[in-house]
Amino acid sequence: MYKPQGIITALITPFKNQKVDFNSLKKLIDSQIAGGVQGFVVNGTTAESPTLEPNEVEEIYLFVKKHVPKNFPIILGTGSNSTKKTIEASLRAKKWGADAALVVVPYYNKPTQEGLLQHFTAVANEADVPLILYNVPSRTVTSMSAKTCAALSKHKAIVGIKEASGDMSLAKDIVDTVEANFSLLSGDDGTFLQQSLLGGVGCISVLSHVIPKETVEALNSAVKKDSSVVEKFKKYEMLTNLLFKEPNPAPVKYILKKMGIIESDELRLPLVTCTASLAGEIDKELERLEII
Repeated sequence: MYKPQGIITALITPFKNQKVDFNSLKKLIDSQIAGGVQGFVVNGTTAESPTLEPNEVEEIYLFVKKHVPKNFPIILGTGSNSTKKTIEASLRAKKWGADAALVVVPYYNKPTQEGLLQHFTAVANEADVPLILYNVPSRTVTSMSAKTCAALSKHKAIVGIKEASGDMSLAKDIVDTVEANFSLLSGDDGTFLQQSLLGGVGCISVLSHVIPKETVEALNSAVKKDSSVVEKFKKYEMLTNLLFKEPNPAPVKYILKKMGIIESDELRLPLVTCTASLAGEIDKELERLEII
């Protein structure tokens, strides 16, 4: 059974004239592999999953699979606020050969903890693919409790959680109560080192698009309980903040274009490219860090 760990990049979807730009995607994949990341998420929120068509998701997944080393982990985002649709998407992940499905807490319809328990159990029972839970209350409103996570960790098909609340007390409660082989992954670039020092084993990251090597090295130190890495990594604090000053992935797409990795920073509506004022802030920070 796949055990998610390490720095896993939540891949953007490059667009050119509103079509998927596979040439830019190939350059991005190559830069990430060279930087030492340990997996990809395809069709996550950072990929603009709400605006991708099902045939595009399949094309992107198969393209990524073709251009990564053998046995390189690929996780497919399959979550929705419909249990039936989530099962269907997770079955496709299984069919395509994904290492795991990333399943978000259902958004908008605000299920109870019992609803979450039944939702994820149903998906795990039906989908026949390893599941990674995804808790991101800033987007879903509902937050999964540590108790619910601990109960779900007993299911043999549920292998970990992307915990993106940034709440270290919740992360600690999860570490203390889940099954021993269950992976706690951060989904918050601002606190991934602190969570790893508590017992986390990885991060599904946006920041790793920009500084993959440095992010991998920092995580490795934190997993080894070297707390000094938090202070050392503060040089990237402003960059991390700028990545989320406007809706993700607009800032990271702007940066990747500046770095020459993708040709266009366009997004699909309702998201729009980052403002001129934010772009100016980003330019100064990239120059300070000597990224461009």
